[in-house]
Order: sequence, then structure tokens, then C-alpha cells
Amino acid sequence: MNAVDTNVFVYAHDQDEPTKQAQANDLISVLVQKPTDTLLLWQVAAELLSCLRRWQSMGKIAPADVEANFRDVLTMFPLQAPQRSVFDQSFDLMNRFSLSHWDSMLLAACKAAGVKTLYSEDMDPATDYDGLRVVNPFAP
Repeated sequence: MNAVDTNVFVYAHDQDEPTKQAQANDLISVLVQKPTDTLLLWQVAAELLSCLRRWQSMGKIAPADVEANFRDVLTMFPLQAPQRSVFDQSFDLMNRFSLSHWDSMLLAACKAAGVKTLYSEDMDPATDYDGLRVVNPFAP
């Protein structure tokens, strides 16, 4: 099972980063070919919506595009809501791997959902997070 971090979806919509936008869209296009192999984590969806709304307030994106872009992402993969156990696992991961709050929550949600590969540029791809592999789709 796969999951995609918020930064990948953000770059997919960010015209100010054309290289990363192309890389993000290429990855998403591959993952969408087998949508049942990838989950959209609730936290990622919420963070993406927050980013799109921030862009709207900056005049970077129209209000109608916020909703359209967000709904497009929602249709790509099954949405996975977190379980209560995610909080306990987050504390454990944060302490053992010196992660930020949000990164530990994301990894805990991945682990609880059975995700084996997380596509993200935010965490160390060389670290084994208890069997969860982080792949940076923007690495050379």
C-alpha cells in the first residue's frame, strides 16, 4: 500500500515550481493507474485544502479552483481516516525518530493503514520507520 504526502499534491498544483510540478504529476499519474494500491490520508487531504485556501487568500488561485482541485484529489484514491491508536503510535515515533508533530502523525497514520511506501520530500528516505519506507519523488 502507498500514500502520498501533502507536499507532492501541493507541487502538482504549483506553477511556480515547474520541475517539481512535472515530477509530482508524473508520480500521481502512475499511482492513479492502480488507485486501490494508494490511500489518501485524512491529514494529507486537510493540509492540501489548507494550502489551496491560503493560495486563494493570496490571489494565487480562484475560489472555484480551490474546490475543483481539492475534489479532483479526493477522487484519486480512497480516503483513510485515522484511528484513535494513531495518537499513541505518533508519540512513539516522535520520540524514537525525533520527528515533528505532523510528520509523526503522518507516519503513524500510514502504519495504522498498512502503508508500506510514503512518497514525501520531508523525511529521511534512508531511515527505516519500522518497515515504512519513505521515497523522495524529487530526489535526483
